[in-house]
Amino acid sequence: MFGSSSFCFWSRRATHQHNARTGGGRRYRGLLNSALLGLFAAGCMITASAFTPGQAPKLSRPLLEEVHAEYGALAHGRLVRWQQLIKEQSRALEWHRLLRINHFLNRVPYAEDRTHWGQEDFWATPVQFLASNGGDCEDYAIAKLFSLISAGISPEKIRLTYVVAAQAGQPHMVLLYSANPGEHPLVLDNMTSDVLPARERTDLEPVYSFNAQGLWLNASLATATKVRNQPGSALWSELMARMKLEGVFD
Repeated sequence: MFGSSSFCFWSRRATHQHNARTGGGRRYRGLLNSALLGLFAAGCMITASAFTPGQAPKLSRPLLEEVHAEYGALAHGRLVRWQQLIKEQSRALEWHRLLRINHFLNRVPYAEDRTHWGQEDFWATPVQFLASNGGDCEDYAIAKLFSLISAGISPEKIRLTYVVAAQAGQPHMVLLYSANPGEHPLVLDNMTSDVLPARERTDLEPVYSFNAQGLWLNASLATATKVRNQPGSALWSELMARMKLEGVFD
């Protein structure tokens, strides 16, 4: 999120303003990069979590009872299946973890924050995303991030990545995975069940990516320049506080 707005909302507004003035393209990338670096200087950017890999989600009885009361038995079942999936995948090949976790989370219906949460911008925890059975692009990406880390994948291998979906000219968030440093990344995307090499996602124009180690400006999905090591954000802290209250990753 930027300031008081989510990635998708802020960027959608930037897209509209840019298209109205210039018609899109490279000037849009320059606009976003300049704004992004300014926000970093102000300490307004978020980072990926530093949770210990391989720590399965803990679903306490009070949490499950609360979810059941708020969202019903189906929500309770989704969380239990999610927990079981992560436990099972922690022993699988990393490629299988990517495929199965991506497929499981992509079954959640897409929903805009305004209609789903009654707010202009809301960043859901994985529990909120699954229990409410809905979320937007960053909610899918966040849920995949924590699920993969919980399944034992090192946080250094995955980055949340902001892109522009070329055909629609819309901002979007995906997750990139690289098995080894410098290796060509794979893309996990809520818009497709396929986990594809970045070179095949010519429909996505990357802008930046980030994880626990910092932020990169992307020339392409596979090529990026690191610009900051330890970004921080009050918005991320708010998400972490809700996750702490849930106790799922303690």
